[in-house]
Amino acid sequence: MFKKLFFIFLIGVFFSACEEAPQETVVAKKPNIIYIMADDHTTQAFGIYGSRLASLNPTPALDQLANEGMIFDNCFVTNAICTPSRATIITGQYSQANGVLDLEGHIPPDRQYLPQEMRKLGYESAIVGKWHLEEEPASFDYYAVLPGQGKYHDPEFIVQGEEEWPKNRIETTGHSSDNITDLTINWLKDKRNKDKPFFLMHHYKAPHDDFEYAPRYKDYLEDAYIPEPASLYVNGNNGSVATRGNNDSLLTVIGSSVSKRNTIRSMGMRLWSDEFTKISNPDFNADFKTKLDLSDRAYTHATYQEYLKRYLRCVKGVDDNVARLIKFLKDEGLYDNTIIVYTGDQGFMLGEHDYIDKRWMYEESMRMPFFVRYPEKIKAGTRTDAIINNADFAPTLIDMAGGTAPEQMQGHSFKTILETGEEPEDWQQSTYYRYWMHMAHAHANPAHFGIRTKQYKLIFFYGKYWVDTKDPAATWNKKSWGNRFEMDTPVAWEFYDLSKDPKEMNNAYNNPEYRDVIADLKNQLLEKRKSLNEEDGDKYPHIQKVIDAHWND
Repeated sequence: MFKKLFFIFLIGVFFSACEEAPQETVVAKKPNIIYIMADDHTTQAFGIYGSRLASLNPTPALDQLANEGMIFDNCFVTNAICTPSRATIITGQYSQANGVLDLEGHIPPDRQYLPQEMRKLGYESAIVGKWHLEEEPASFDYYAVLPGQGKYHDPEFIVQGEEEWPKNRIETTGHSSDNITDLTINWLKDKRNKDKPFFLMHHYKAPHDDFEYAPRYKDYLEDAYIPEPASLYVNGNNGSVATRGNNDSLLTVIGSSVSKRNTIRSMGMRLWSDEFTKISNPDFNADFKTKLDLSDRAYTHATYQEYLKRYLRCVKGVDDNVARLIKFLKDEGLYDNTIIVYTGDQGFMLGEHDYIDKRWMYEESMRMPFFVRYPEKIKAGTRTDAIINNADFAPTLIDMAGGTAPEQMQGHSFKTILETGEEPEDWQQSTYYRYWMHMAHAHANPAHFGIRTKQYKLIFFYGKYWVDTKDPAATWNKKSWGNRFEMDTPVAWEFYDLSKDPKEMNNAYNNPEYRDVIADLKNQLLEKRKSLNEEDGDKYPHIQKVIDAHWND
């Protein structure tokens, strides 16, 4: 009898173990996720996107990573400025929904949706590097973030500790790209709970302006010729009265520049007066007077070459540090069970149309680099032209981690595209964009919104602040915006047929051949603004008045 009972007991233990084993296996196989983002790293500064700079081989490590997964050719930002873009990524919401319209926005812990959802799925979460959303990233289990924009050299980091945010700080020496990678590797190696999968947001400050590269790169590309965009010198029919002014009267004001065109923010003035990157290259000898005496074209050429070299030296530092992080993941046996995402927080103008910085809905500013590696689910060497934007990132990461995006997120998961390489029949065929700030900083870009499909782009420049500055109760912060201009700018439409005009050199809005196309795009734009709660009637009636008055211009 005893033997029989013992045998039954053993059978019970065996089957109990069999029932539990699959659960343990599922936990063990749950993928880690690393989301890597560089600040202002634009698609032109990669090899994989085949731009004019690809021949310089600026990103060998990132190109290799991208070619081991899927590359997105049509990834776009919804608002091309640092803080709003980061708010959209962390919330899965467009700017008006998450409330972060400009650089003064912030996301409190209760609305840091992405790390919250990852925690629910059993992930340990961390963020290292640039945060730029003002309030404590308390929804993460670990953080070491730069205060505000942070410094390139010898940066401080805010970390968790006994004192309240943001008082707990650690000091580092060296360059921020190196320091951020050091902190990430240290967390992965020694500080995380290795019984849990991890979700890590690894954010570089570089290559954000002012391009203070690590000193070891001061000779990188020194003797190279940097290919220049033709539109740096001849801009054709790009733009409109909204961006150029009547009879080009605003060309000296709107849009920061490397040339002498913009009298308020000419990058040459800053480069040749050597106001930044002194630590990066103490031997730089700027003969300011000699540079000013150059002809306009020679001045533009000299400024562009120096400007791009500094930018690409920062990119080189990012690429080398990603290579270092990848080596660590391989050495620790983490590489193949980790979903690795790489992107920028938006695009960046590198002299196209004689513009620098971002903010514009023009292609180089609006387009984001984006690729994902995960060999278990994503086929290497694949590309897609499916349209995605940064509101879609959070729902996709949550989906890949085994969850479902919460209802308040406005973006859509593209997990199916990653895993099949196919665009679903009902997938979005356009993306919405809105730059809310108006004539802010010395960059002086007019406020605008628009829609982009795979073939066309329609932009409406409404030329007003998002708050009515004539209202005494307006909360508009002049100091933080740094405005030199309290002015409305002309209202205008711009339309580009990207299949014929990929460089956006011909505003074809007044071409009668496109009348029906433009009418259809306006209808799509109305529907998209309505579906995203992006309309202005209730909150910003002074803007809606302009929209109504000029919609059929």
